[in-house]
Amino acid sequence: MPRMDEKVETIYHDVVSRNPGETEFHQATREVLESLGPVLVKHPEFTGHKIIERICEPERQIIFRVPWRDDKGEVQINRGFRVEFNSALGPYKGGLRFHPSVYLGIVKFLGFEQIFKNALTGLPIGGGKGGSDFDPKGKSNDDIMSFCQSFMNELYRHIGQYTDVPAGDIGVGGREIGFMFGQYKRITNRWESGVLTGKGLDWGGSLVRTEATGYGAVFFVEEMLKARKDTFEGKICSVSGSGNVAIYTIEKIHQLGGKVVTCSDSNGYIYDEKGIDLQLMQQLKEVERRRIKDYVQYRKHAKYVAKGNIWEVPCQVAMPSATQNEINGSDAAKLVKNGCIAVGEGANMPTTPEGVKIFLEAQIAYGPGKAANAGGVATSALEMQQNAQRDSWTFEHTEKRLQEIMKNIHELCYETAIEYGTPGNYVNGANIAGFIRVAKAMVALGVV
Repeated sequence: MPRMDEKVETIYHDVVSRNPGETEFHQATREVLESLGPVLVKHPEFTGHKIIERICEPERQIIFRVPWRDDKGEVQINRGFRVEFNSALGPYKGGLRFHPSVYLGIVKFLGFEQIFKNALTGLPIGGGKGGSDFDPKGKSNDDIMSFCQSFMNELYRHIGQYTDVPAGDIGVGGREIGFMFGQYKRITNRWESGVLTGKGLDWGGSLVRTEATGYGAVFFVEEMLKARKDTFEGKICSVSGSGNVAIYTIEKIHQLGGKVVTCSDSNGYIYDEKGIDLQLMQQLKEVERRRIKDYVQYRKHAKYVAKGNIWEVPCQVAMPSATQNEINGSDAAKLVKNGCIAVGEGANMPTTPEGVKIFLEAQIAYGPGKAANAGGVATSALEMQQNAQRDSWTFEHTEKRLQEIMKNIHELCYETAIEYGTPGNYVNGANIAGFIRVAKAMVALGVV
């Protein structure tokens, strides 16, 4: 791993000791801090203001009980979280994740990443994240509604369009946002549409929000390829996951002339050498809510590999779009050996530190999640703008705005990497550029 600046190393060890057992948060913190030594040399005022120490400590951490009654009449208990990490640039902004793996360390890692991701968009939004260990998989609509209403019974007092604006994440889509917004409106007696993003199009949502994270990741990789005088045209691509991010990553790659041959879920992966049939995948996942193994019932030439490793399939562009730490060092080495030239992270921190090191040493085009998957939160901010203006933009206008934002993020990361002596290193470019934007705002606002 890169050698960390001595001052920063001391701060990192303090973060670990203050937050025991939160391994994902430790990993996310180290990944950013490793980039910051040269920044402190150029901006010594950040040291005096203790910016790194302050930015690693959330402004507010909220943990609460979520009791609800299921279809059988039994009372269930889950735990809810909201970590409001940094509001130097604007109201806290970040999704809610409903998944059994959610605990404080996961929420803090996601919130910490969100600070810099949101800063890179150039939009006035701070960083936060939340969720619950509730598992929506296999639950009825009534169960999900009951849980969401109870969850919002506590969350409502901590959010608002000028305070904290949650959105969706894993396990939280338009259905869940709808149930939560309905309960928020019921409790507060306010139609405050800017309090949640990812809403339905009929009641304040934004066109392109559903597609935004996947589209944005592809736009970022497109810019990385352009910088190397290349394109998606004719490229064999591998996309992990089969949820919202993966589906729209596949769609945009196909529109740009690439061919996606894989997708996956927690049970295995599909390999379709003719290219993933997107319409079939959307029918199975978005309409019928089935597992991807059923894909081969309709595409007989395709293969389903149970518990297989999707990264063993040769590809030129890899788009990890499932979850954190899905690409380890061995996987990264296989991808490079098999001819991968670009990686764009649609998920949050999907590559382990060992994997990142291999990608950087191989000098492939590697777009870290805080830059590559910023399209989702960028379009959420655009939804906030439309809500504030009581307006609704066309799909074409919103997609153009998204593409411009992703292009600007790429340019910022690319130029920052050059400025700090590591050309082509988008990890350093994203970390430094995002950090400097937040740090300057924190200096201006004083010790708060």
